[in-house]
Amino acid sequence: MKILVLNGSPHPKGSTKQMVTAFAEGAVSVGHEVTAIDVCRKNIKGCMACEYCHTKGRGSCIQQDDMQEIYLSLREADMLVIASPIYYHGISGQLKCVIDRFYSAAYPSKPTRLKKIAMILSSADADMYDGAMFSFKGDFLNYLGLENSGVYTAHGSENGSKKKLDELRMFGESLR
Repeated sequence: MKILVLNGSPHPKGSTKQMVTAFAEGAVSVGHEVTAIDVCRKNIKGCMACEYCHTKGRGSCIQQDDMQEIYLSLREADMLVIASPIYYHGISGQLKCVIDRFYSAAYPSKPTRLKKIAMILSSADADMYDGAMFSFKGDFLNYLGLENSGVYTAHGSENGSKKKLDELRMFGESLR
């Protein structure tokens, strides 16, 4: 299975990155192909709501930036993993820009290979996930109709813990 991980953390050695790495190690160990993109290291502009993708563009965004790399990986992916620290009850702004740009990738229909979705979230507090979960359920489960492969969270002292990283490794290993 080809898995695309969109990492929305600006911290190259932070908790979210550690969780993504553990997940990827597990998935690769059983033969999956994992592409992890650190979206904060990319030049990706927000959606302009110009409707080009739904008219003349026929699903192609008018903006030519690093999002093109994500569009290509998204077309080839069987599974998508959204990974982010929680900022103000939601995913990072950089990752939100990427998800907003899915508007063109999902037109006139979602990428044909894409079937599954999972989310990996890191927070200081256990009660901060509502905004991210709203997007996960609305954008990915309901709108795109993807199969829920799970939501994995770490908060406070769980961040970076061996127990939590082992859980993410086992999740990657369990995928079929």
